[in-house]
Amino acid sequence: MKKKKLNLMPWIFNSPYIIYSLVFLFLPLGWALWLSVTDWNLMSPKYDVVKLENFMKLFTDEKVHAAFWNSLRYLVPIVILCFVLGVGIALLVSRLPEKLKGFAAVMFFIPYLTSGVSTSVMVKYVFSYNSAFSTFLRERMNLNINWLQSDMAFGIIIIMILWKMAGYYALFVLSGIESVSEDVYEAAMLDGCTGIKKLVHITMPMILPTLTSVVVLAAGLSFQIFSEPFLLTGGGPSLSTTTWQLEIYNASFVRFQSGYGAAMAIANAVQIFVVIQGITWAMNKLSRKFGW
Repeated sequence: MKKKKLNLMPWIFNSPYIIYSLVFLFLPLGWALWLSVTDWNLMSPKYDVVKLENFMKLFTDEKVHAAFWNSLRYLVPIVILCFVLGVGIALLVSRLPEKLKGFAAVMFFIPYLTSGVSTSVMVKYVFSYNSAFSTFLRERMNLNINWLQSDMAFGIIIIMILWKMAGYYALFVLSGIESVSEDVYEAAMLDGCTGIKKLVHITMPMILPTLTSVVVLAAGLSFQIFSEPFLLTGGGPSLSTTTWQLEIYNASFVRFQSGYGAAMAIANAVQIFVVIQGITWAMNKLSRKFGW
């Protein structure tokens, strides 16, 4: 019996991705797993293996608790509002004349290209306690508001993220809307399905896979917030705006507890995996209901 000849071509063509995954995914993951069971401080050549001590500490650390719950607090408004604004912007652009569509889409996309650092610095300049805006409110309108050290800080960060990301997600939705055949809309119009009914019963079900991608991407974004709380609030007030990324940075590079920071990163990855899997399952179930 002849042995099957091994076809090397698929391996050759996939080798760049395999090498990329090894260097930038699996090796760092393996290193993080090893680091999480040590007490290395990033500088000393000596360190001890502490086994699961770092992971056990996560359960009693109030900063970790705050990061865990805040990630879910960020998740809900970011996913809902990015979805609503993305669909709204896409519908608005899709109704424009063909000559203006490209220009309008680029204008909404530009905020996504801006640096999170520069945006945060500008917002801090406007909303800091001693800024011209805050001083005007205190002196002229008798409103003493410390924007970045109050409950409003959380809302400011959410608005910044929406401003930056809504146009980006709108391009996904716009591509889905543009792919729907006009024949479908004409047939629906003959049956009296127009306006909001057309959106709910025709457009949304037809682009459900695209909407699933938008929801999943927005959910993933809510776990990766760093620049805004780092530059605006430092995680305050009272840890109300802190995030996983901020606490991982503080543990690893401020307090030099890199082993503990690695344990935080793994806990963050587990939470992301569970939440994204849950959202994907729910969206896939909804998609199957509409025949996808």
